[in-house]
Amino acid sequence: MKTKRQLIIVLLIAFLFSGFFRSDSDIYFKINKSIDIFGRVYKELSLNYVDPIDPEKLMQSGIEGMLESLDPYTNFIDDVHQKDIDIITKGTYGGIGATVGLRNDNITIVDLIEGYSAQRQGMRIGDVIIRVDSVDVSKDNYETLSELLKGEPGTLVTVTVKREGSSEPIVFNLVREDIEIKNLSYYGFYPENSNNAYLKLSGFSRSAGEEVKKALIELGGKKEIKSIVLDLRGNPGGLLNAAIEVAEKFLKKGDLIVSVEGRDTTQIKKYYSEEEPIAGDIKMAALIDQGSASASEIVAGALQDHDRAVLIGENSFGKGLVQTVVPLSYNTSLKITTARYYTPSGRSIQRINYTDEKILLENRKEKNGEIFKTDNNRKVYSGGGITPDSTVDNTTKSDLIQNLLAEGMFFRFATNLFNNNINTDFESLPDKFLIDKFKEYLLNSDFKYESPSLRLIRELLKKAKSEGLSENLIALLKNEEKNQVSALDEQIEKYGSEIAGLIREELQARSNGRVARIIESLKHDAQFNTALSVLNNEKLYKKLLNPDVN
Repeated sequence: MKTKRQLIIVLLIAFLFSGFFRSDSDIYFKINKSIDIFGRVYKELSLNYVDPIDPEKLMQSGIEGMLESLDPYTNFIDDVHQKDIDIITKGTYGGIGATVGLRNDNITIVDLIEGYSAQRQGMRIGDVIIRVDSVDVSKDNYETLSELLKGEPGTLVTVTVKREGSSEPIVFNLVREDIEIKNLSYYGFYPENSNNAYLKLSGFSRSAGEEVKKALIELGGKKEIKSIVLDLRGNPGGLLNAAIEVAEKFLKKGDLIVSVEGRDTTQIKKYYSEEEPIAGDIKMAALIDQGSASASEIVAGALQDHDRAVLIGENSFGKGLVQTVVPLSYNTSLKITTARYYTPSGRSIQRINYTDEKILLENRKEKNGEIFKTDNNRKVYSGGGITPDSTVDNTTKSDLIQNLLAEGMFFRFATNLFNNNINTDFESLPDKFLIDKFKEYLLNSDFKYESPSLRLIRELLKKAKSEGLSENLIALLKNEEKNQVSALDEQIEKYGSEIAGLIREELQARSNGRVARIIESLKHDAQFNTALSVLNNEKLYKKLLNPDVN
């Protein structure tokens, strides 16, 4: 009888849990089956395809094809790009201290880090790299440039550049150094005579929280900090822990910063502020835009949900996914999306649902975004990034300026002016001088501008000719076309102040470095100046954070 009862219990347990066992065995069976098929296909192609195949490239293609069906943040990292992951996690790399980019199909120095070999030995923004050691470089092998310039600290690298104004190439023999990535690209009191602390946070490597802490202590030692502007614009994010450590500097101890939920929805990890905030209750604004993503959105979301700061700018990027780097063999790794994160109010700000045909999730009430509440009962919405409390567009209203920026004309002009007037005090030059020189430079350049009006007139002219409309109308359109072509000078004069400001930013970068460029940009920064106005208006500041306050 006892044996029979035990048998019944065993059978009952087996029945209850058979679903779980079958589920696990099913997935492992499918994995093993798929690996077997994939391996056979790979082997047959490598050995028997009509033309010789590089097995490594074939495998790389297979991996990339597999990952293409997932989100864009899940990536295979080969041994060449492994250094990029190390830079984020360690915050340092061996290099020369120069940032390069493609400008008009040329590999160009676009920024220099003060104090490192490239800047110390006289490289300039605008220099075009044509050779690294014995390797000629161009846009065709641009992807390999990082590998050529970076290396073990203490090793030598020879960089040959072309410089505007110099007839012969210039050769730099540089020593690679241990470059420490600064997350805070600038901090200081701005305006200079104010008590407003401005922090430009450009990344979230492991030292971000400590940098913010040291900056606030240093500034507080100089004079009382009465307000803070935390600039998260253009910050693509980084480490989750770094975002938590930055948020801790502003939120109350015990405040929830972020919740992370993986595949197992019963296991939700909540991260709380574990330290007393160094910034206390100082009035605060945070700047965000479409370039603010991931860790930036974690910080901005926590500040907004706890009503700690007024958010100003534009909708953030909308990346609410968390990645984990899994080391693999042969110095490779897999960066895989393992979780979603949620702001303290419980909202996900993920813009695209990659598991459901990449549906775009707009962060607007009329698109049925789910409503959540901040500590002060303000409404906030899920999906589509983080919506600022005050939306301010920083994009130029001038079609001409947008075209000039797209063509890199301010960069090119500043390079030309600086290289040909190296000893000039550019700060003392009046706007009119800069604008006149800029007009002159445009006339002798390959820049062609077609305003929206001119494009429309030319379309009408084409239609009028093809449809055989009256000669009088065609003559009228031709005359207007001529007037529009000569209107470039008028457009430059109309937006002269904005154009001069953009030129001065580039000149400051060449004369005094990246910090000077940032300070110059703040002079005509609509989003920053709006933040300053809000912080200086006590009533408005409180109203934005708590609408129920009279």
